Amino acid sequence: MRQAWRVADVRAAEKSLMATLPEGTLMQRAAAGLARRCALLLEQDGGVYGARVLLLVGSGDNGGDALYAGATLARRGAQVRALLITPERVHLAGLAALRAAGGFTTAELPARADLVLDGIVGIGGSGGLRPPAAAVVRRIGELRGRTGRRPLVVAVDTPSGVAVDTGDVPGECVDADVTVTFGCLKPAHVIGPAAIRCGQVELVDIGLGPSLVTGPAVRVAESSDIAAWWPVPGPISDKYTRGVVGLATGSARYPGAALLSSSGALAGPAGMVRYAGSAHAEVVRAHPSVVVAPRVADAGRVQAWVCGSGLGTGDAARTELRSVLATSLPVLLDADAITLLVGGEFSEHLRRDAPVVLTPHDGEFKRLAGETPGADRAAAAARLAAWTNAVVLLKGDRTVVATPAGEIWANPTGSPALATAGSGDVLAGLLGSLLAAGLPPVRAAVAAAYVHGLAGRRAAADGPVTAPDVAAALRPVLRDLLS
Repeated sequence: MRQAWRVADVRAAEKSLMATLPEGTLMQRAAAGLARRCALLLEQDGGVYGARVLLLVGSGDNGGDALYAGATLARRGAQVRALLITPERVHLAGLAALRAAGGFTTAELPARADLVLDGIVGIGGSGGLRPPAAAVVRRIGELRGRTGRRPLVVAVDTPSGVAVDTGDVPGECVDADVTVTFGCLKPAHVIGPAAIRCGQVELVDIGLGPSLVTGPAVRVAESSDIAAWWPVPGPISDKYTRGVVGLATGSARYPGAALLSSSGALAGPAGMVRYAGSAHAEVVRAHPSVVVAPRVADAGRVQAWVCGSGLGTGDAARTELRSVLATSLPVLLDADAITLLVGGEFSEHLRRDAPVVLTPHDGEFKRLAGETPGADRAAAAARLAAWTNAVVLLKGDRTVVATPAGEIWANPTGSPALATAGSGDVLAGLLGSLLAAGLPPVRAAVAAAYVHGLAGRRAAADGPVTAPDVAAALRPVLRDLLS
């Protein structure tokens, strides 16, 4: 598991650590790690000696990190130029080190560069880039567009222009190939549109870990976590002990939602899938192992319910949702079930002792919460989770999972391929299967999002993706993950 901390917590940890070290030690550690990563990139493409390196230098410590790293590269024979965005506020010691090593300053962007080191704004920046810096970033982007992603761009700590604590990109922003960050990850590395702008993130250990006394703002599961959590049958397991998941999904108008949620559930760890709804004939024809019934009341015993995908919002759908919420079982509410919650008709049923998981996309979130998630998707998901007393899986490229207690997880496997009709139905079935198998709701949500994302990526490798493609990719993804 990886973890990310907010700026205030990082600053407090840095202050605590610096009090125990000689002045400048942390910057030198950071600059050494930064220079090492830049050198590795250059060595992969012609070597450090003679390479053209451009430093974009802002004020403060990020500019100092870039200057000291540039000095190290200059001593190895690189041609290093520094463009000072705010010359009057430059890190003077770092600038002196660069000049002593043979680097120099420039007032203009060079026509060519092999590597650009972005040290314009550090983690203390807010409100987007100021016009001079934004203009420079724009010109770097134009240069890369003309030359096929050259030069390589390395961001210092975070790409300049991102909102570090929220992962938002409020304006012009550096698009990095690699981001070298120090001490710990920050939310912008793992959440929101900023995470995409970071490229590959490399963490340099500067000794900060023991000084991070607060809990992380965001957690990110890794494949080893998912494999460890995933329920697997044992030698005495049977179809009932593995879990039975009930699906109240689909309708005469949307039978595909029933088929897709069934596909997702069948790929999960549950030993049996029961379907209850008006699409039961289509479901059993496509999936003979699914036990079907016309309504929830007739479905039989299950360990968790999935409700809402393609269900509709009429009286029959309301009856089914009420029946599901009246149980003492974990319940996942998706799509139409979320829409039915608007207006308070089901508020009494929602405040239940058994777990609830909500899986909204942005439109459903707005209908339920009264506003869009906005720039801070993690905080928005946490607010909705607290208000509904439910685990919230807010869908997106970097899907967010939030608990009523404020615990936040970001999914690293998202793919634009999943922005296709019915993909969420597959996710709902898979997540419901995990709930039925006994996985706690937050782990079920995190694991389902992770595997669903990998399936989207695998399906996209063969061309345009449909929801059945995503469902079909779940099994090979799980085979690889669990082997």
